[in-house]
Amino acid sequence: MNLRYSCVFLLLGGSLFSSVALFGREKSDVVVMQNGDRFTCEIKGLDAGVLYVSIDYVDGTISVDWTKVAHLESSQSFIVKDENGFAYTGVLNSTKETARPITLQVAEPGGQSVELRADRVVKLGETSDRFWQRFNGYTSLGFIFSKGNETSQLNVSSETEYLREQWAAHAFYNSSLSAASGESVSTRNQVGFDGFRRLPKENYFYGGRVDFLQSSEEQIKLQTSVGVGLGRFLRDSNQSRVSVLGGLAWQNTLYDQRVFMTGQNLAAAMIVLDARIFRFSKMNLTFKSSVFPAISSADRGRVRFNTNVSYYVKLTSDLSWTVSFYGNWDNRPPLRNSGSDYGSSVGLSWTYGYK
Repeated sequence: MNLRYSCVFLLLGGSLFSSVALFGREKSDVVVMQNGDRFTCEIKGLDAGVLYVSIDYVDGTISVDWTKVAHLESSQSFIVKDENGFAYTGVLNSTKETARPITLQVAEPGGQSVELRADRVVKLGETSDRFWQRFNGYTSLGFIFSKGNETSQLNVSSETEYLREQWAAHAFYNSSLSAASGESVSTRNQVGFDGFRRLPKENYFYGGRVDFLQSSEEQIKLQTSVGVGLGRFLRDSNQSRVSVLGGLAWQNTLYDQRVFMTGQNLAAAMIVLDARIFRFSKMNLTFKSSVFPAISSADRGRVRFNTNVSYYVKLTSDLSWTVSFYGNWDNRPPLRNSGSDYGSSVGLSWTYGYK
């Protein structure tokens, strides 16, 4: 039964994420570097202090240090977000000042123009009337095999983002399958969706999430979690991005019939910490953890916790070497049931969109 659930999750994740790809736009944008280099290209986006561009005669996406850009211009439409959380939509131009930082001009619809210091711009993404041109994300794959004890492990993870001016939606997928000679197959699958909308107050937002978890180690057939809350970006810059979300959640857990005959419902508080640290063309560390302390009287004192951590070392513009860790814990699992499931993997990650 667990293997069947794993296959369903794998097919769902594959169809959901691998089919999301961007169609290229015109390569008529201009980027000028401080040393005088000039590119006619397609500006894909800015994230984590890296400007991504695509050039006709270069295979793949080029990563450019945002702090060394002297001038850029584009007639295409972009979403630009500053460090205070405000977002603007329009075509791009910048000053040609030799002094740093340069000023980025965003010409919004209606003839209005907004000027932003380049060092205070934390994110820039393509936008379009075409639905598929608004997605960005990554896919990671890891596989380990040992001949000695005939063990193998497959790990797949993926994430995609749909970005708009004042809101964003994310979808994520994680799957781990391990097998050893003489042992039953162990699987863990998680797929989820979350989104947020910014509030008028600086860096505050409200958001919600729903995710589905299957874990053979904890003998969970299906755990459904739904939560809503209020959050704040504690830091949002070209070096790090940290946010916290607090609210209420509901969880329904369907266990293997050998452990618990019916599902369990849990009303809980929800605290979500999402952190990301990055260095240009070197590394990227992502950390996302969720804590669910029970608030219903029958489950008072029960706490569920899950986390996903990934460390990326860039090999090429689109390919990274990845070390990942996942885990989920329950301090009061049903009788004879394991209260934890965790593991790690090493593999490769491929990004699509502007990243």
